Amino acid sequence: MTSENTFRFDDGAGDGAEQPAAQAVPEDTVRAVDEQMRDIAEVPAIEVITTAAVHLMSAAAVKCGLAAGEDAQELKDLDEARKLITALAGFVTAAAPEIGSQHAAPLRDGLRTLQLAFREASAYPDKPGQGPGEKYTGPVS
Repeated sequence: MTSENTFRFDDGAGDGAEQPAAQAVPEDTVRAVDEQMRDIAEVPAIEVITTAAVHLMSAAAVKCGLAAGEDAQELKDLDEARKLITALAGFVTAAAPEIGSQHAAPLRDGLRTLQLAFREASAYPDKPGQGPGEKYTGPVS
């Protein structure tokens, strides 16, 4: 791709004037993206799904105040944790039939642990069935 690339932009004037492309993409960047696409194409779906779930779990754990460092309490943000846990619950619930029980069980266990950690970290715990993600998982105790 070069900076001389153009595209048609309809600004409503109906003149169909060509405008310069917003920004040229260097060839090495295009090659790097192509390589990443080839690499991701070789990764099984189960691995992509579990990796995404682990990222959500890790972020939720930090936001619940479970980080390993001395600044764990400073990183605690229960509003953010609620969002991450709810997203994780929906994700795991939706993915479970596709990935099978052998892969879903550890994800469900991790999710349950996070839901309980959230309840414990809350000054005013939610009622049973009202906690983060419980609309997808049912009440956690």
